[in-house]
Amino acid sequence: MAGRGATPPIVVIAGELVMAERASRPAGHSTRPRLRAASLVLPLAAFIGVTFAAPLATMLARSVYDGVVADALPETLALLADWDGRGDPGEAVYAAAAAELIAASDDGTLGRVATRINRVRPGMRSVVVRTPRRLRDAPDGPRRDALLEIDAGWGESESWRAIRAAGERWTARHYLHAVDLDRDASGAVVRQPPEERIYVRLFARTFAVAGAVTALCLLLGYPIAYLMAHAPPARARWLLALVLVPFWTSLLVRTTSWIVLLQTQGVVNDLLVAAGLVADEARLALVHNMTGTLVAMTHVLLPFMVLPLYSVMRGVPARQMAAAASLGAGFVHAFRRVYWPQTVPGVGAGSLLVFILAIGYYITPALVGGQSGQLISNLIAYHMQTSLNWGLAGALGGILLASVAVLYLAYDRVVGVERMKLG
Repeated sequence: MAGRGATPPIVVIAGELVMAERASRPAGHSTRPRLRAASLVLPLAAFIGVTFAAPLATMLARSVYDGVVADALPETLALLADWDGRGDPGEAVYAAAAAELIAASDDGTLGRVATRINRVRPGMRSVVVRTPRRLRDAPDGPRRDALLEIDAGWGESESWRAIRAAGERWTARHYLHAVDLDRDASGAVVRQPPEERIYVRLFARTFAVAGAVTALCLLLGYPIAYLMAHAPPARARWLLALVLVPFWTSLLVRTTSWIVLLQTQGVVNDLLVAAGLVADEARLALVHNMTGTLVAMTHVLLPFMVLPLYSVMRGVPARQMAAAASLGAGFVHAFRRVYWPQTVPGVGAGSLLVFILAIGYYITPALVGGQSGQLISNLIAYHMQTSLNWGLAGALGGILLASVAVLYLAYDRVVGVERMKLG
């Protein structure tokens, strides 16, 4: 008879059969399911790589790399590397610059070179563009005299410093400009003139607006989600449909509708005048300012707060509040100690979604915000589409991306991403 600790014979036989079956499998049989699963994931991975990872990498690369001027003016830049940044750079620099500008004009790269230099020192584009044409007609002689005769700006050390700065292949210049900094003649980092400090203020405004929109969405969305979660099924479906209405309407239509509602002669002002709350000659300015931006963005982003809250609240048993009340706790105390802690994952998920979406908005602020309602995303779009300064746009986007990453890590440290629930 087998001992107390002996393995039953049927278990031994079953184990031997399993091992024999595994040994009889052909080589590579265990890897086929993995390969099949990987083949199913590949299309999604390729889509993410093409539509997200590659553009993001390109944007970040453009923010620190630009070889247009370095490729067009290599000899000039090599000579300027030994120049102290003050006074006249010398005849050799003038001669090299004259020859390379003519060559850039011949091969069609002069316009791009002039644009890069103009970004460092405004006003240099017209000087650079007309110089090769005038040099061809200039008499033989020192190139310094010929360049100074074309434009007196060639005699200023700031022009040559601009060429040297624009000729850096790898540069932090765009990131310095993105935080309202620059380099002086000695290379030290200094603040830009007060009239040119716009980006830090826009970053602060963007985060303030995103925070305010998140708070408004939470303030409005929490009671709505609570009502939906505790309403009868038929009423909850109607409330859910009303919350989802913004998703069924074009973003442009939603935004322009708010312009109609909030303008001086719009519906909201008409109602206030009709109710006697506002005089007809003192109608409120509710659009093309920060008020319009907050109202429109809150309306657009409210569903992203309500839906995570609703999905979490549906899982909280209603009898818990009743049990707390039966033990003598008031509604506020029961809500704070029983109900609120269980909805924190939904609050975190909704707040994170709304905040991240809010800092990237630019269509809504552009239409209803006016000059005082513009955000940093509007400047990024401007540099991408109008000024074509993709390096600065990439730097602004990189700072925004890094800020979001820091906030996400802070959220993970304080709340914990594992507690976040979207459904």
